[in-house]
Amino acid sequence: MPRFTVHVRDEWLTIPCKDTTCSIKWLGFEALKRYIKNKPDNGGIQRIKDVCFVVRRCQGFGLLDNDDIIEDVLEDDDFVELAIEGDTMSQDFIPSQPGTSHLTRAYREPEQYISLDGNSLTSTDLVNLGKSLYKIKLAPEAEQKVVQSRELLDTIVKENKVVYGITTGFGKFARTVIPVSKLKELQENLLRSHSSGLGSPLSPERTRMLLALRINVLAKGYSGVSLETLHSMIQAFNASCLSYVPEKGTVGASGDLAPLSHLALGLMGEGKMWSPKSGWADAKYVLEAHGLKPISLKPKEGLALINGTQMITSLGAEAVERAEAIARQADIIAALTLEVLKGTTKAFDSDIHELRPHPGQKEVALRFRSLLDSDHHPSEIAESHRFCDRVQDAYTMRCCPQVHGIVNDTIEFVKKIINTEINSATDNPMVFAERGETISGGNFHGEYPAKALDYLAIGVHELASISERRIERLCNPSLSELPAFLVNEGGLNSGFMIAHCTAAALVSENKVLCHPSSIDSLSTSAATEDHVSMGGWAARKALRVVEHVEQVLAIELLAACQGIEFLRPLRTTTPLEKVYDLVRAVVKPWIKDRFMAPDIEAVHRLLVDQKVWNIAGPYIEKYCMEYIPESRPSSPTAFALDPPPSPRKREVAHFDYKIEYVTVFIGILNCLSKSCISLV
Repeated sequence: MPRFTVHVRDEWLTIPCKDTTCSIKWLGFEALKRYIKNKPDNGGIQRIKDVCFVVRRCQGFGLLDNDDIIEDVLEDDDFVELAIEGDTMSQDFIPSQPGTSHLTRAYREPEQYISLDGNSLTSTDLVNLGKSLYKIKLAPEAEQKVVQSRELLDTIVKENKVVYGITTGFGKFARTVIPVSKLKELQENLLRSHSSGLGSPLSPERTRMLLALRINVLAKGYSGVSLETLHSMIQAFNASCLSYVPEKGTVGASGDLAPLSHLALGLMGEGKMWSPKSGWADAKYVLEAHGLKPISLKPKEGLALINGTQMITSLGAEAVERAEAIARQADIIAALTLEVLKGTTKAFDSDIHELRPHPGQKEVALRFRSLLDSDHHPSEIAESHRFCDRVQDAYTMRCCPQVHGIVNDTIEFVKKIINTEINSATDNPMVFAERGETISGGNFHGEYPAKALDYLAIGVHELASISERRIERLCNPSLSELPAFLVNEGGLNSGFMIAHCTAAALVSENKVLCHPSSIDSLSTSAATEDHVSMGGWAARKALRVVEHVEQVLAIELLAACQGIEFLRPLRTTTPLEKVYDLVRAVVKPWIKDRFMAPDIEAVHRLLVDQKVWNIAGPYIEKYCMEYIPESRPSSPTAFALDPPPSPRKREVAHFDYKIEYVTVFIGILNCLSKSCISLV
């Protein structure tokens, strides 16, 4: 029999429907009848027939007409919200978060799978799992390890051995032995009491990442979870049944207890849960609607589900992946700004950077050369100021390899730590089936990812800091030789005046967010957990810093493209013209003042989706292949750095400089001769 779940004020009600040719109005009245049935005062409703209400889908908030036929507008097991006229929106009803990405709203069930074994997942894989590009399956070797560790735990329980977290309480209660008859209740109570987080829920994408990462850790086979429970978690992930996980509440040791407890609580059928089909609803109804059963915990399984650094690490994986993406694109944006400000490319000469051979610095200089090399990509803008008297540029342009370079090296360092953490067993106690024993340790402590993510925030922030200064140079007519704030009829129009202020505000906010959270520690659990990492906040603020960096660079890209308008009909290099065309596909030139926020958001989306890199990246690769034959990148985004220049290359380069000096000298002589003629 078809049925529908209806949310009325503070309750979710399952309404069976024998005849789906009934109207939505009938469904609403049936839900109201069930609602008032269990209310001593009928819920304040005197006569059901007098109640006016509207019905909308939980997913997408689409309004339904009361005269609509059920079978025409709803499917079996659909979730709907009934709003009574005069009521405010129920506080118990949690709408889809406005900040969730377009990937959630355009959800499509994936067809491909990633096999998890606990050893080979990468941060890129994890982010793609969050975007719902893949489902999960368990590797056969992982299944075997999980079974073996569970068998050891079952033996421990049968033999009535006293082992922490299995037959004892937790934290301060570690010496309290629990009777076998109450071991299941022990694990359930652990999840309920530890589900004490606060704040906004993680987005569906981030909850997917959290669940996927916990599955990967359990797949290592050192936590003692049963294969049945692990398969239930995988089924929930593949159905995109995602628990309500508040973002605040973890101190990062003993692991991310609060958020992981909320994650596990939903899998138990308690608390709230989200799916693309239902939106937010009671977990038991969401699971039931997808044909899934709540997890029934066995000894130690509650602890196995919540002890670890998976929230820090999953958010950290997103932060480092987005940081890597924006760092690559920052070089392209800065190169475009340098063109608009008529800067010189001499500072990117490979010989300079061989004398200070940091990998990131060399890589950034290479990217600038690949985008601005006049032999490879002729630029009319560069040619227009070839004989200008400027000797060198400001640091914000000249020192991009040195400033952007350390960001690249920082990201690489952090990514190694995050990828190690992704495939680490972080439970306690550890179950060593091959040794036949459990060992208590401290792998749950989040200091590694916490410190790394604090470092990431400090490093990547510099991209916004230097970008904001380039925006100032673009907007300031005394520095750019362009119209003030990049707009005609200044005074009547303000142009990019406040866009620059927005960039400055974001940079200033980042300065506070870059204060390391991992230098703090507060003793918890009656001093048994007397040093913690505060890694949860390190991860969350790292993501905010990265987002601010993306937004500042979006403003710079907009400003640089607007600067191009004032240099027409001159054209820049081919790859940078392609970037300009990409931006102009979503944002028109700034002729007069208009609502600017949507423009910034549109370009920010280009950067988040890495479209700027996708446009310019192939040109960088081609440059490497043609000018540096030894370079053979293993992937479209992994470009090799410059090898030491050959003697022949040095000779040609120096010869080019000699020609340039001679050309400049001839130009000076011509000017002097003209002056002499005019004097005569």
